[in-house]
Amino acid sequence: MRVGLLTREYPPDVYGGAGVHVEFLAKELRRLVDLDVHCWGEGRSDGVLRHRPWSALDGANEALRTFSVDLAMAAALEGRELVHSHTWYANLAGHLAKQLYGVPHVVTAHSLEPLRPWKAEQLGGGYALSSWAERTAVEAADAVIAVSAAMREDILTTYPALAPDRVHVVHNGIDTNLYRPDHGTDALARAGVDPDRPYVLFVGRITRQKGVPHLLRAVRDIDPAAQVVLCAGAPDTPEIDKEFRDLFADLSRARDGVHWIPTMLPRPEVIQLLTHAAVFVCPSVYEPLGIVNLEAMACGTPVVASRVGGIPEVVEDGVTGTLVDVDEDHGDHTAFEAGLTRALDALLGDPEAARRMGEAGRVRAQGEFGWDAIARRTVRLYEEIVKKA
Repeated sequence: MRVGLLTREYPPDVYGGAGVHVEFLAKELRRLVDLDVHCWGEGRSDGVLRHRPWSALDGANEALRTFSVDLAMAAALEGRELVHSHTWYANLAGHLAKQLYGVPHVVTAHSLEPLRPWKAEQLGGGYALSSWAERTAVEAADAVIAVSAAMREDILTTYPALAPDRVHVVHNGIDTNLYRPDHGTDALARAGVDPDRPYVLFVGRITRQKGVPHLLRAVRDIDPAAQVVLCAGAPDTPEIDKEFRDLFADLSRARDGVHWIPTMLPRPEVIQLLTHAAVFVCPSVYEPLGIVNLEAMACGTPVVASRVGGIPEVVEDGVTGTLVDVDEDHGDHTAFEAGLTRALDALLGDPEAARRMGEAGRVRAQGEFGWDAIARRTVRLYEEIVKKA
């Protein structure tokens, strides 16, 4: 089967969970189908075609620039028997290819634009365009893949015109041969992290969705013996960047051992930081699954995470980590931040319990979230759809 996989992110330009998903899914799909990957970037290589926004739109709204990439992708998809798009950045390309070539279109929903209203801060009026592109593609798709059962419910609630039998759950995965404990300490040394002091680790983008400001307030009151390590970059907007920097400065004045790594680290260094962390924290206020939690678990690290979206399908509360309720009462997150503080302190204060949770997390990651099985489930869905077409 000739499949076109459409995405914004693809190595070496991966900065979020959707990009990680596509990277590893594509690797396994290549064993099963004739795959071309269409992504943002410059140039072509074997099986990967990169497209850049039109130069005439340099400086234009990000949504318009995205649509120009989608048009280029659609033009290059002739001859594919099925197209599979990831995120709104590529959904319109898949929809156009479906209309133009009469081939089935599969959408994997990693998040939903109507459930991310803070994106208006980043995209301005382009948020209406990104929402339109997503809705148009999702409602017309031959199948929609949700990365968690919670995400499936969100999709059906957000897009009630979509028939439930067209929405399928296929979880994110993890390569546990790649993500595994690494007990070296060179990455810690380069980051200035003391290997003899426990630390709380965050890895993610500086966005409203990831809840970084809540974390910076929560860790002010954790055990002063613990360090705080923030692998945090790619701020969505100047406003969230400034808020982060102000909170980071306040935190640094309030306690020592606070480390901010603003650049995207090579994967081996992230794995080493995950391995040595006393606890990994994911304070997201919206998270369809949270692949970074799987990465931490695969490295044998316990997780403290928000009880939102698909996270409870990954982090088993009390077994592989601790889940914290998000208090969304009129935007007051005081209780949520206090809950994060208590959960982090509990694991910092009980290294034996943290060790047991870390071990259980790796076992769960190995047993339930392998990419090979996820690719096979995806291809079975492709085959069902093509037969119906």
